[in-house]
Amino acid sequence: MTDESWRVRLRALRAFGGELPAFAPDAAPENPLALFSEWLDLAIDSGVSQPHAMAIATSGGEGAPSARTLLLKDLDAHSFWFATMSTSQKGRELAANPHAALLFYWREQGRQVRVTGDAEAGPRALSESDFLQRSPNARVVASAGNQSDVLPGLDEFDAAVAESRRAIEADPGFVPEGWTAYRLRPVEIEFWQATRDRDQIRLRYTRQGEGWTRELLWP
Repeated sequence: MTDESWRVRLRALRAFGGELPAFAPDAAPENPLALFSEWLDLAIDSGVSQPHAMAIATSGGEGAPSARTLLLKDLDAHSFWFATMSTSQKGRELAANPHAALLFYWREQGRQVRVTGDAEAGPRALSESDFLQRSPNARVVASAGNQSDVLPGLDEFDAAVAESRRAIEADPGFVPEGWTAYRLRPVEIEFWQATRDRDQIRLRYTRQGEGWTRELLWP
């Protein structure tokens, strides 16, 4: 397949389908997390596929970025919450550089939300509660090795999982020391809405002291 055929095929794909929700930025609340809550609530009620899935971008001390998709675990008036092993690549990068970015993409509604801020570990009790609420198999796999490290082969994986399963069956309350619930406190949040007439509407919130400023951005 030639580069030109890929260009033609990709340009022919439709970005958004169906009816797009309205977005009136002048009526948006002063707190961006309140607006995010409204958008997330609508995404869930409208049947958007995996509305809690988000990309998280981190970088280590040398500044090289890395990104992956994981799930939003909670949302409060100040923070976005997620969980991972502190010994994983993203955990190590957050320890070296707490600045991180989140991206939510809801294709069915033509919406994106971009979040940047600083991440920090939450209370240990919350990390333990989060881990114990995971499915049994998810707890077994999370406990069976060092996430992101090189895996010599699938036989080693199967052996580690079997050992982890025996350990968790013997101690159902076991939580790996490295399992951590993180909160990301945003300093900037941008709401992006595709439209049929203007192409897109972009509204950015930037933290100023204890409050927020709002401004529209050119598409």
